[in-house]
Amino acid sequence: MLAKVKLALRITTNAYDSDIQGLIDAAQIDLGIAGVVLPSTLDAICERAIITYCKLHFLGLSDNEWDRLKSSYDEQKAQLVTATGYTDWSVGS
Repeated sequence: MLAKVKLALRITTNAYDSDIQGLIDAAQIDLGIAGVVLPSTLDAICERAIITYCKLHFLGLSDNEWDRLKSSYDEQKAQLVTATGYTDWSVGS
């Protein structure tokens, strides 16, 4: 996942690897808090949500760009929360 996020951020150096990995971890935790159960092998939709989260929090963005990415991430997260197969809302357990 680190290599994919670095590519999306257009980062070619290893200088930011720990920062980027921290954002990847934070994205996964944020999705988990919302109720998303990430598959062991991430699919394209989960990867896209994580990449969007990382872009949102890594890049120095203008207010318009930040708002656009924040809205995009929130929509991706909401779709995962409501999609069959991405949550484990066990009833009565």
